[in-house]
Amino acid sequence: MMEPLLPKPAATGRPRSNDRTVLNGIICVLASGCGWSEMPKTYGDGSTANPRPRRWQGFGIWKRILGRAIKSAYRQGKINLEKISIDSSSVPSKKGAT
Repeated sequence: MMEPLLPKPAATGRPRSNDRTVLNGIICVLASGCGWSEMPKTYGDGSTANPRPRRWQGFGIWKRILGRAIKSAYRQGKINLEKISIDSSSVPSKKGAT
């Protein structure tokens, strides 16, 4: 689902690390809260994975991935867009709470 949304590898230069492996490393870091240097070697090197999320953000890739995931879930009946609400005004602020 995501592969067609990712940037194509450069025609010249060093071959890019496997996107699936790097993406799994990014998810591991985000889910576990570990640092890039602590990312398991199974997912490659943290110095390779670290810049990719920001680069993909700049290209709008995360937004396209989210859009495709939402459309796919909607088509499969896994979400009902009429019952979803994401609004910061509906979440109370707890500033200064004791």
